[in-house]
This record gives sequence, structure tokens and C-alpha cells, in this order.
Amino acid sequence: MKVFPDKLPETLARKLPPVIIVAGDEPLIQRDACDEVRKVARERGIEEREVLHVEPGFQWGRLTESAASMSLFATSKLIELRLGDQAPGQEGGKALEAFAAQAPNSDDVLLISAGRLDRKQQQSKWFKALDKLGVFVPVWPVDHSRLGFWMRDRATRYGLQLDMDAARLLGERTEGNLLAADQELQKLSLLQPPGARLNAEAIASGVEDNARYDVFTLTDACLRGERERAVRIVRGLKSEGIEAPVLLWALTREMRILLSLQQHLEQGQSLEHACKQQRPMIPEKRRPNYQQALQRLPHRRLHKLLLFAQRIDQAVKGGLALPVWDALNDLALTMAGGRGLLAEMPQTYRSG
Repeated sequence: MKVFPDKLPETLARKLPPVIIVAGDEPLIQRDACDEVRKVARERGIEEREVLHVEPGFQWGRLTESAASMSLFATSKLIELRLGDQAPGQEGGKALEAFAAQAPNSDDVLLISAGRLDRKQQQSKWFKALDKLGVFVPVWPVDHSRLGFWMRDRATRYGLQLDMDAARLLGERTEGNLLAADQELQKLSLLQPPGARLNAEAIASGVEDNARYDVFTLTDACLRGERERAVRIVRGLKSEGIEAPVLLWALTREMRILLSLQQHLEQGQSLEHACKQQRPMIPEKRRPNYQQALQRLPHRRLHKLLLFAQRIDQAVKGGLALPVWDALNDLALTMAGGRGLLAEMPQTYRSG
């Protein structure tokens, strides 16, 4: 049964299932979910805890032994299986299926923490066997549009109140790094009196920029038309040492996808059908982003931006006198609906 992290406490309050799978790539939310399972297990009288780290060469017989061994001091225990990014493989799959088969006759609880599980893994026999017995908690990064609300709610854990400007600024400075956001809130709670209400000025003076981005965050910002955020992400990626060709590849790829979608739409196809025709297929949750971009970027403008991208590629290779990072900034800004000076006047630069 799928249960999202915010609903996990009330689900566990009703019943502690024999299996809980917490999987995703947002460390803070995953940690919170696992902590909630541990807390409820203690409240239900489960004091013994055994942690198994799955690494290359892990002996899956250890899981079987742990489930079969009886404790001298307790009738049940919490077994934590930390998969990380390791796939169970054939041996691990059989061990997990065996655990599922024995679970109805045991009082033990299995908590699995893992990286994101793809569709193939969720269709595996071991996953289905465990999911039938318990709950699956998929952990996703907080969407940028909800980040300010998340920060505001998180602050209440530490006895702080953030107005929305403060919450949004904290989100900007820690985007993609919720662990840093949580640490900043903890520090602020030590410096401020209980119940303090903080504004954007307090965040600006007390919180460093700990945001972490990737090129996919950038392309989503461009598709959504988030101009200031797109520029901020380009600056962040540069400071993190990401190579310019990586950004250029990601932005160019999105422009080619948009041109392909336009071609399908001109043939009378629906956006949904056009998205399904792409390889790989565009996920449903990202389709509104492309719809926004298509409304903002006509066919002629996309071709112009592709030509500009080609000139940036020449500059990367040393064949054109063009400031590469300024040009990438303008390319992203223009895709997001702004006006990049270099993107508007690429003809002013000539081959070296």
C-alpha cells in the first residue's frame, strides 16, 4: 500500500505493519519517515533493533538469520535493511520473498530504506510480496512551488515562525538541500527566543546560500518560465564546477523536444499523444511544463535559440569569441521568457 510521508504518522498510529519500505532521493524526508517508524516501534514495545547495511558482497543469509533468531529479552525486534542504491539482485530478491512468506508468523518488523525504486523494481516479485504485507513510502523532493510552504511548516518544529517572504528566501538559499535547510532552522532556533517570528531580512543576514542544483532543475525552471530562478541555477551550477557543455546539452535537448512537440501538434495530435511519442516518453507530471513553454516559445524563436546554442558550442570548442557562461545564462533566461542580450544579438560575435 502506497503511503506518502505526510500521511505516514496517522497510518502507523492505526497499525504498525510487518514491512515498511521508505524509498527515494530526498535524505531529510527519508530520515524523518524512518525516525517515525522507529518511534512507533518503541511505543509498541519493540526495543531491540538490528541494522543491516547492504553493500557489494552482502550475505543475504544474514537477513534470514536475523528473522529466525530469537531474542533472550524480547519477543520482537525492528530489522533495518539499508539498501541505499544497491539493487537486491536475484539472491536478495529470494531472501526478501522468504521474509514475506514468514512475516505472518512473526512479530518482527522490517524497515527497508532505499534510493528511488524505478517501475521495474516496483514490479518485481520481492517488492510485490512485501508491499502486500505493509506500506511503501515513496520519497520525492519538495516541488519548488511548494518549497516556501514546506519551510514555513518545518520552522514550527523548532518553535519559529517564518513569514512567507522569509520562507521563500530560505527555500531559495537551500533548494535541493533540505538537510541544510533543517540545520539552518536548528541554528536559528538557538539564536532566537521561542516563538520568534522571522522576516526575510533575518534570513538574508543569518543563512548562507546552501542551494544544490542539477541540470534537470535548470531545464524545469526554463520550461516553467521561472526567469530569476533559471539565472540563479546557472550561477549555482557554475559555482559547483559543472562543465558548460553539460548545461548546453541539457538546454539544447529541451529545445529539440519542444520543436518535436510543435511538429506533432501542427499535425493535429493532442499534447498528451505528442508527449507519448517522445523517446523516452515525457512523464505525465512534466507535461504541464512543456505546455507552458510551447505557449511562450513559438517555432521561429526556438530555431533562433538553437542557432545561438550552436554558436555557444563553437565558443566552447574555442572557435568563437563568445563569453560561454554569459551566453548560457542568456540562453536559459530567454528560454524562460526573459530577454538575454547575447541571445538577441549573436551576430555581433565572429569566429576567431
